[in-house]
Amino acid sequence: MKKGIYILPNLFTLGNMLCGFYSIISTIEGRFHHAAIAIFIAALADGLDGKVARLTGTCSRFGVEFDSLADLLSFGIAPALLIYIWALRPYQRIGWLAAFLFVICGALRLARFNVQVYTSENKYFTGLPIPAAAATIASFVLLHQFLFKGEGNKPVFIAALAYVLAFLMVSNIKYRSFKHWKLRERKPFYFLVLIALLLLVILAQPQIMVFILICGYVLSGIGEKLFIHKPKPFTAKKNYRPGFPFHKRRKE
Repeated sequence: MKKGIYILPNLFTLGNMLCGFYSIISTIEGRFHHAAIAIFIAALADGLDGKVARLTGTCSRFGVEFDSLADLLSFGIAPALLIYIWALRPYQRIGWLAAFLFVICGALRLARFNVQVYTSENKYFTGLPIPAAAATIASFVLLHQFLFKGEGNKPVFIAALAYVLAFLMVSNIKYRSFKHWKLRERKPFYFLVLIALLLLVILAQPQIMVFILICGYVLSGIGEKLFIHKPKPFTAKKNYRPGFPFHKRRKE
């Protein structure tokens, strides 16, 4: 700290925290649409601060800790308060327990990330990233507002969704981080065409398509664990006898 801190990446982190705080204020005032959009903007700022820090060589331990505090506000407390006031308040204890579980599991997910940040591989996250969990809730709110125009009963399904997302955040399921993507390198021509098509599809029905894409990412980790990263079946080695240490087994 005596050497100072890096301003540029931490400005994006401040923007992340500002959006999270604005989301909380909007939720309290009943402007749920604005609260959900603020969570998405916070997620964008959260992705940019890490990218800027890596590109400019300004990564620091202070930045990691500050980013985690901002993430807990924007992607832990803000979405939990959003779903509680928007849908779960009538369910009383079930509602606030679901919201609190989302916050505590998000905090545990961030603490585990900070411990493993310099030891784990960059290609995968262990557990669902908390911005993705928050974006799932925000996209569900936007989808419901779009389909029902803010009217109708809020489904109790949102409580089950909060429980599932909380479990995925603290699980050992691997999720792709996309940090190894090098955008400055040359890519095939069809890569740009695919990006253009994806943007067109999203712009056609943003509330629906964003929810589908985020749910696809949430389910991708489960799918890879079930069908790609299957645990190898145990095969007994030669001269193996259960109950005896390897170095004490008798030769056949």
